[in-house]
Amino acid sequence: MSDLTAQRRLAADVLDVGENRVWFDPDQQGEIVEAITREDIRELVDDGTIRAEDKKGISKGRSRERKDKRAYGHQKGPGTRQGKAGARENEKEKWQQQIRAQRKKLNELRGNGDITRTQYRELYNKARGGEFRSVQYLLNYIDNNYGDE
Repeated sequence: MSDLTAQRRLAADVLDVGENRVWFDPDQQGEIVEAITREDIRELVDDGTIRAEDKKGISKGRSRERKDKRAYGHQKGPGTRQGKAGARENEKEKWQQQIRAQRKKLNELRGNGDITRTQYRELYNKARGGEFRSVQYLLNYIDNNYGDE
């Protein structure tokens, strides 16, 4: 087997690829050995004796599959998680969702006449203080404390 390192180096430069991506036609090795100038290499490239191999890509298939599974809740267990819960779900955004839902419910109840303005204000302030974990807890509190009236 002939030493083609010089030709490989020149071909890589001419084709503007790395040396590992240069392909030589195995049947034309004698011709390649004789190519010692860049011009000779260019001619062989034009003939198709030397060419650049395609770049290898990274498949997104597995990534897409994983994404699809996570969309319906799989592959999200404790072994997958990194970082605090607050890093995975922003605590401020979580609070905003909760308080907005509770305030919306309170407005609804006041509008329907289920609670008085005084009760509304009292419950509003309790919600603001973080008294209720969710709308359901708010409704339970209302049933227990204002259900008689």
